[in-house]
Amino acid sequence: MKKQVTKQTSGGRELIYQLEGRPPLGLAVPLGLQHVLSMFIGNLAPVLVLAGIISSVTGEAIITPQQKMLMVQCCMFASGMTTLIQLYPLKIGAFQVGAGLPIVMGTAFAFVPTMRTLGAEFGVNVVLGSVIVGSLVELLMGFFIKPLKKFFPPLVIGAVLITIGLHLLPVGVQYLAGGAGPEANAALAVRLISEGKEVPASVAALSAQYASWQNLLIGGVVFITIILLQRFGRGMFKISAILIGIIVGYMVAVILGQVNFAAVKEAGIISVPIPFSITPVFKFEAIIGMAAIYVVSGLETMGNINGITVAAFDREATIKETSGAVMADAAGSMFAAVFNTLPNTAFGQNAGIVAMTKVVNKWCIATGAFVLILAGFVPKIGAIFSVMPSSVLGGAVVTVFAMIFLNGVKLIAKAGFSDRNLLILAITFGVGFAVGDNKLLVGRLPLVLQYIFKDTTVAVCVISVLANILFPASESDKARLQAAQKEAAVEDVKG
Repeated sequence: MKKQVTKQTSGGRELIYQLEGRPPLGLAVPLGLQHVLSMFIGNLAPVLVLAGIISSVTGEAIITPQQKMLMVQCCMFASGMTTLIQLYPLKIGAFQVGAGLPIVMGTAFAFVPTMRTLGAEFGVNVVLGSVIVGSLVELLMGFFIKPLKKFFPPLVIGAVLITIGLHLLPVGVQYLAGGAGPEANAALAVRLISEGKEVPASVAALSAQYASWQNLLIGGVVFITIILLQRFGRGMFKISAILIGIIVGYMVAVILGQVNFAAVKEAGIISVPIPFSITPVFKFEAIIGMAAIYVVSGLETMGNINGITVAAFDREATIKETSGAVMADAAGSMFAAVFNTLPNTAFGQNAGIVAMTKVVNKWCIATGAFVLILAGFVPKIGAIFSVMPSSVLGGAVVTVFAMIFLNGVKLIAKAGFSDRNLLILAITFGVGFAVGDNKLLVGRLPLVLQYIFKDTTVAVCVISVLANILFPASESDKARLQAAQKEAAVEDVKG
């Protein structure tokens, strides 16, 4: 009897290093929770950040507190469901939606700058509408992955990631100091004082919150906790550094009286996510802007997939796996928007966990997906995060946003700084970024160009692709790119 138990235990342990099979839940659940802990805050953060930074010209929040709680609840549900699709693909004729690989899906940060622009101009309903229709571009990309891949070398993706990082870094600092609302009121108070006018009491109260010692202390505690755990932590403490940092910062915020739990008390215990609770609205110009970012998201997913297969199976991802992963990205994003939340993508940090632990078993990761789905039925979880002070999240995302920028620099460095590449970068940032950043100039361009330049991330992507087509790579550039892609597939997931 003892021998039989030993054999079963040994068999279960061996299964965790195999793609298929079902290890005992005693092994599978902790390994699945490890993935959930590493991505939980990263999954919720885009919703929380977007809800805090988009406001109308009158300064009123576009995403209401109730909508924010709903979006947080639904993003957990959507991430769990789309992770299951990546693990166990849907077969559609000769194609499949999903890679059949150990991939964890979560809410994508790459879309935040574009959604911020669209949300401020049109509102959250148009944002969700553009997410639904824009996902069709990534779906087509998945169908035609092989011929399209050559138009998006690391130089293009690097330039786009740098642009995204440049847009998000000020947002991280804004959050750390207290958020968009207090900042807007602080700016208004300064203007009123300079004009010799009286500052209303409500404006003065919110203005005082911006960069207050409480917010700076809370954000600083989160930031330092994460840095110390990343530098000196081991195992789960290092993997869950962001989550632990936020918990510590949240506790400090509660002690300082900076948290109002009224919304948590009012939230229900159990609630079924309902599709189209936030009705999507479709606008052509918003869809065009969102479609360009879907291309970037698809290419990031391709990098994550290759990182997993190289690290775990010592091979590059097949065309079928890559195509399935990108199409699951698109289908998952559409599903998420139908369920009132933001687009999904493959999470790089979870690819890193697979590479580090060599645990590739799909059932283990599926148990984590089930945890996310169950969390999506508990509104109080969403409410707890929705009332979290901006400074707590700000202390966590400052380094995350900086890493997005640095990953772009890293990709460009791998592509090399040949004369041809420098010329393309000069055109990309000189035209795409500089022109797109001048809103007065963009407003006087022909309507078609306005659609491109209204969002600098979209402009950089389009101009960079066109420049790469106009100035083809030399044979030495191509050889360097191929070597860089193989090296990046291994190094990125390890990093």
